[in-house]
Parts: sequence; C-alpha cells; structure tokens
Amino acid sequence: MPNATEQHHLPPSVPSDPATIDEHIATLGDHDGLVRQRARHSLVAIGEPAVPALVKALNDPNGHRRWEAAKTLGAICDPATAPALVHAMEDEDFGVRWLAAEGLTSLKRAGLVPLFQALAEHPDSVWIREGAHHVCRMLVDHDLHDLVAPVLAALDSVEPELEAPRAACEALDALSHDDE
Repeated sequence: MPNATEQHHLPPSVPSDPATIDEHIATLGDHDGLVRQRARHSLVAIGEPAVPALVKALNDPNGHRRWEAAKTLGAICDPATAPALVHAMEDEDFGVRWLAAEGLTSLKRAGLVPLFQALAEHPDSVWIREGAHHVCRMLVDHDLHDLVAPVLAALDSVEPELEAPRAACEALDALSHDDE
C-alpha cells in the first residue's frame, strides 16, 4: 500500500504489462530525480505485478535503480518481498540498506522471519545487525514488542554477534509456535 505522500501523486491508470514495467524499471536508473520519482509512483500504482522486476532491480549495478527499487518495494508492502529486502540490507550503499530496513518495518510481522533467519545465519554481518536493530527499534513499541524486544536487547549487548543469533532463534521459535 502506498504511503500518504505517494498516494497524492499516483497516476490515475497505469498499464501493468511487462513492457511498461520494464520501461519504468529502466527509468529508475535515470540521473533526473523527478523522472525516477514518476517511475517509482507508477510502479507503486502497478503494485504486485511489478514486484518480480523490482526484486531483480535490487541487484542492478546502477545505484539509483537499487535505491528506487528498495523504496518502491517498501511502498508496495508485499510480504513476498521480505527475503529480497533482507538481502538488500547488505548492499554497499547505505541508502539502499536503510530503505530495505524501512521496507521490512512496513511489513511488520511478515518481515520478521527472514530478518531473524539472516541474523541467526550471518551473526558477523554488521550490516544485517544494523538493519535488524533499526527494524526492531521501529517495531518494539507495537504489538510485536514481545518478539522484537529481546532481539533488540541482544543487538544492544556488549557482544551482539554472540547474543543476537540466540535471541533471533528464540524469536523464530516463538513465531513458529504462534503460527500453529
């Protein structure tokens, strides 16, 4: 779902055929920020049909395209994008990493399983820990407090690379029991 700012600028009717999506994806790499913004708004309006192309764009060599793809996926808010957003939290560009974490935050509970799995599997990744910290900090005051607070405390500990994976595994266990 687009945020309030983007809803005011959505085109009234955007075709969602693959050629149009590919054209908008290509435009996400333009040097002109307004051109990129219009393409992003169009892709948000297209929604779920644009997700596979946007996920692919997260790995594009063009930094503008990766940044815009992460921002667009966060606005579309499709739970299926959570693993790709977690992967993007290891992008070389801080802005892409930040937007990936923001996208996971917008997914709320749906983004936690792949996030906690990555935290458990890659405890030495500073960028995964930083992204997980941001997501947990943003969600700790919501109805997910009991799940994210222990992970956040582990990430804030003296040895987060040791404490966070254990807390993430415990949170994953709690999530799996909630789903039963």
